Amino acid sequence: MTDAIMDAAERRIRSSGYDGFSFRDIAADVGVKSASIHYHFPTKEKLAAAVARRYTDRFVTAVEQRVAGGEDIVRASREVFRDALCKDGKMCLCGALGATASDLSDEVRYEVQRFFRLGLDRFQQAGLAPVDAVRVLAVLEGAMLTANVLEDRSLFDASTEGLNFDFDEEKQLE
Repeated sequence: MTDAIMDAAERRIRSSGYDGFSFRDIAADVGVKSASIHYHFPTKEKLAAAVARRYTDRFVTAVEQRVAGGEDIVRASREVFRDALCKDGKMCLCGALGATASDLSDEVRYEVQRFFRLGLDRFQQAGLAPVDAVRVLAVLEGAMLTANVLEDRSLFDASTEGLNFDFDEEKQLE
């Protein structure tokens, strides 16, 4: 039941942001009473934080699998973002939440920040300078947003294809 609730919340957040869903909406999506949603997640903040945590963990795992398959971290991240856009047709969940970060509860904002910090940390661990790590993440999130707003997924490809950086080879081998 919790997976179905979180799946419904994730779909709604990725489509409409944090303010784009209610427990009543989720209950209708799942086919239960809203009291059932409250049983598993006492507050909207608890639900959104759990969804963001799960999304971050899945995202990081997907990137790590691609890196283990031989892709560099930037290419791997680009492809995972691209999959989210093209296969799911949705925004990055943490990007959607991050757009209104100042309005989020501390608990939800923490989970959104965790997504961005893990991404930046992994880029830096792979050898990117801190400023280049920020640039990569900003380009990926911005390209996804632009492609979504303009309803043209080719914009994501066009704006991210040239993301290439010289990596510190010693860090790549660690």
